[in-house]
Amino acid sequence: MRVVLQRVSEASVAIENKTVGSIQQGYLLLVGAEDTDGTEEIDYLVRKITRLRVFADEAGKMNLSIQDIGGAILSVSQFTLYADTKKGNRPSFVKAGNPEHANKIYEQFNDKLREEGLKVETGEFGADMQVNLVNDGPVTILFDTDNK
Repeated sequence: MRVVLQRVSEASVAIENKTVGSIQQGYLLLVGAEDTDGTEEIDYLVRKITRLRVFADEAGKMNLSIQDIGGAILSVSQFTLYADTKKGNRPSFVKAGNPEHANKIYEQFNDKLREEGLKVETGEFGADMQVNLVNDGPVTILFDTDNK
């Protein structure tokens, strides 16, 4: 699995000009899965993301987690995280998971985040979405379970 995490002061996702998910302070997660991903990858990412300390404490140091600040998550599926750009100018997406499997992994990932007590808003898997965000910092962190 690959996840791009962005610390945000606000974020939303719309489909056909209708907002389907929005949050205030927290994380925007762009989530991609491949066919070999399963429970082990989900558990690893949930553990890393929920414990990640990138919010400022009273001394202004990145020392607080999303749970410490009562933040929320906007999770958006994004198969293009598996783009292969080594050959030519048109990316290949053959490493991206089969849509049925990838959707299952995406849903399980979001459910596990909710089990940690987090509010999780989502886009719609496979839809053409417009994502708006205010990246706070900016703070952007990449996770790839093939490189844990």
